[in-house]
Amino acid sequence: MLKNKKLAVIGVGKLGEALISGLLKKGAVSAADICGTVCHESSIARVKERLSIEVMLDNQKAVKGKDVVLLAVKPQNMDSVLKELSTVVTKDQLIISVAASVTTGFVEERLPKGIPVVRAMPNTPSVMNAGMAGLCTGSGAGDEHKQMAEAIFKCVGETVFVDESLMDGVTALSASGPAYLYVVIESLAEAGVKLGIPREVSTLLAAQTMLGSAKMILDSKAHPALLKDMVTTPAGCTIDGLMELEEGKLRVTLIKAVVKAAERARELVNTQNSKNKS
Repeated sequence: MLKNKKLAVIGVGKLGEALISGLLKKGAVSAADICGTVCHESSIARVKERLSIEVMLDNQKAVKGKDVVLLAVKPQNMDSVLKELSTVVTKDQLIISVAASVTTGFVEERLPKGIPVVRAMPNTPSVMNAGMAGLCTGSGAGDEHKQMAEAIFKCVGETVFVDESLMDGVTALSASGPAYLYVVIESLAEAGVKLGIPREVSTLLAAQTMLGSAKMILDSKAHPALLKDMVTTPAGCTIDGLMELEEGKLRVTLIKAVVKAAERARELVNTQNSKNKS
């Protein structure tokens, strides 16, 4: 899907760099076909050294002649960047936004009518090529555009298409999710330290256990509850631990955390829209 396609990445920060690195490692796009932009001249040399791509400060120049324009700027900067690009982008280009809480409608309203737009919400493990990205399409995007967007994010992890109404939930679950899981790993490691296990060893035990548990779910396609029951032997130690988790309301607390984060994501959208209307 991406062979011979030219890509512009507007805002080569950590996420933009991760996506470009993934594309290059997979051989999906050549370095000669990628152009990136940064905000400060001091960043140009750093990006060039790491990625060996063309880097500049001029967003308009960067997008001209490109097949795909990836917007990796902060949500609060999206309005000004879109207005800047509105005079140069065309219907032949695919616009992909990875800005949290920025809707496809927000992007489409600021660009010429009919330009295909895809919204993506990747997460930080994309840096390790183990990311998860939720994707949705705007009114002008077709199957070819979906396939191109999917091909890009498949280079740094897994993808799933959802209705845009679910994107705040995707943000709260998979984009914010690593933070919740880091707390779980940290807590398990602390328990190991409490029991006398050296911290470095305890952290390894906790992190690898979570990695392996996730892999079992993904590879087996089994329901997590079934895999949990496989570990929980009658009158064993695991059931006592599970009882403590239930008493501490871990399950409902995690659910509430995701729901709260989704509510906040919706608030950010409304705040952004209000600012731009005023």
